[in-house]
Amino acid sequence: MKKLTFTLLAFLLVVGAYAQRDQKDQKIIEDSMEAKSDFLKDDPDLASWFSSSYGYIILPNVGKGGLGVGGASGNGVAFEQGSRIGFARMTQVTIGFQAGGQAYSEVVFFEDKEAFDRFKSNKIEMSAQVSAVAAASGASLNAKYVDGVAVFTRTKGGLMYEASVGGQQFRFRKD
Repeated sequence: MKKLTFTLLAFLLVVGAYAQRDQKDQKIIEDSMEAKSDFLKDDPDLASWFSSSYGYIILPNVGKGGLGVGGASGNGVAFEQGSRIGFARMTQVTIGFQAGGQAYSEVVFFEDKEAFDRFKSNKIEMSAQVSAVAAASGASLNAKYVDGVAVFTRTKGGLMYEASVGGQQFRFRKD
C-alpha cells in the first residue's frame, strides 16, 4: 500500500511540474509575440529582418541590474526559418561602472544556418563587440550582422548608468 501511495504521489508531482512548465512556456510565447509586435511598431523596417534572417530569438522580458558588478537574464522563444522550434535563455555578467536596473526586450537575428546552429548547440556567446541597436523608426536600415548575429533592444523601463564590459550567453531548449 505504501509503495502504491508513493508511486501515485511521484506521478502527480511529475505531471504537476510538466503542467507548470507548459503554462510558463505559453506565457513566454505570448509575451514574445507581443514584443515582436512592439518592435515592429517602433521600427516597421524590422519586418525585413524577421523575413530574411535564417532564424531569430525574441526575449520579451529581460531584467538587468548592477552596482559595480551586474547581470541580466531573460527567457524567450527561438524561431528557425519562421517556425517556432524551442526556447532560449540568456544570461549576462558585466564588470565596470554601472548602477541601476532596467527592463527591456531583445531580438537576436541569425544571418545564416551556421550562426543559428551555433546558437542551438549553445555556442553563441556575444562579446562587447556585438552591440545592440535600439529599436526606433529607421534604426534597422543601417544595422549589420557581426559574425552572423544582429541584436536589437527595446527599453521597457528603469534607468541604468553603464560603462561596463561583459557578454551574453545563450542556452537553447527544443520545443
